[in-house]
Amino acid sequence: MIVGNAGGAVVGKFADHQLKSGIRDKIGPNPTCKTRIPPPDTLAVRALLPNLTRCEAAMTAAPPGPTPGPLGPLARYEQSVIDRITNFDDPRQEWRRLFSELLGTFFLVLAAAGGGMMSHAFPGVISHSAAVVAPALTVTAIILFMGRISGAHLNPAVSIAFALRRDFPWRRVPGYVVVQLIGATLAALVLHAIINVSATYGSNYPAHGYSSMAAFWMELILTTGLVSVILGTASGAQNVGIIGAFGVGSYIALAGLWGSPISGASMNPARTFGPDLASTTFTSYWVYIAGPIAGAVLAGAIAFVLRGRGGGKSGAGAAQGDLFTEPYELGKS
Repeated sequence: MIVGNAGGAVVGKFADHQLKSGIRDKIGPNPTCKTRIPPPDTLAVRALLPNLTRCEAAMTAAPPGPTPGPLGPLARYEQSVIDRITNFDDPRQEWRRLFSELLGTFFLVLAAAGGGMMSHAFPGVISHSAAVVAPALTVTAIILFMGRISGAHLNPAVSIAFALRRDFPWRRVPGYVVVQLIGATLAALVLHAIINVSATYGSNYPAHGYSSMAAFWMELILTTGLVSVILGTASGAQNVGIIGAFGVGSYIALAGLWGSPISGASMNPARTFGPDLASTTFTSYWVYIAGPIAGAVLAGAIAFVLRGRGGGKSGAGAAQGDLFTEPYELGKS
């Protein structure tokens, strides 16, 4: 065994010497290392001979790639725009989120109010089921195609609920609410201009024979369920990403199918505000402010009981979109 080991050591040293000699033959005899001719098997050589001299290792290194030149004015401007869009901490991107909320609420009210207005203009064409399912499908589509921009709240009650959960900064709530109301009003005005029917047919009012209080309780209950679904699918424990759009849309459809006869199943102050402003008719509008907001607050309390405090990265990402995500920090609003 001793002889075998000694013989192996001798053979190993001889092979090592031969390989080094081959490398030096490729590199050249210049001891100052000014000549650099990297062999094709550089990595293999380094793996086999880790004890090459620093000079030899430098000579076998691969040449550096070309250094990119400076960008031109147009390329610099394009890069700055891309950097601002991808920088979540850039408040200059707020206009994108606000536009997203305005556009999304516009499409939502276009479908929600349009069902009633079209039904009046074309009797018997649009059924009650179609009128309540259309806005549900619209919300699903909106969340899918631009939920990552603003969070796709489309509803002041949802914005308030996310803020109560600390998933959304309070300072951004007023801007969201204002553009949601504007989007809803624009949709009602567009419908009135196209269909030439009063926007009152697209709004929500307590059913004949039912009090405003009955409609208030119905809105509170329905909104509690809606916001609970939204907060639940956005939470860290149950975050299902963009698939949550189907849960939200399904709930809106189901709530409308059974709850709309009494209150209209608005669940959204902006959805009722737009047609009411366009028609200047605010009959029992307090129901559609107080009911959804009270339901949102109750849903926030239920979420706390089920999952504790909010403010995590997952919930904040769902509430705010990906342009500017702020996890909750103690002492900041």
